[in-house]
Amino acid sequence: MNNVQNPILIDQNYCPGDKNYPGQVSGVKVSDVTYQDIHGTSATELAVKFDCSKKYPCTGIKLQDVKLTYDNKPAEALCSHAGGVASGTVQPTSCL
Repeated sequence: MNNVQNPILIDQNYCPGDKNYPGQVSGVKVSDVTYQDIHGTSATELAVKFDCSKKYPCTGIKLQDVKLTYDNKPAEALCSHAGGVASGTVQPTSCL
């Protein structure tokens, strides 16, 4: 990857057009997703984002041998209602 916007992303709270949908929850369960051998640069400081549903949290997410940087520094990761494991070299530091 080279200067990619949102290199690793699961967003169950996405709202098109920035509209508010109060009380709306994802009806989809995301599980058993693997991100393996991903290397390169992110266009934003936040390179890994797992913004999962409170009602249907993400489970079984796997990060293996991931190295993403932003502006020649380690990028950042954010997890909300996401569970899983990291193995091998994982940068940014896993929030799972």
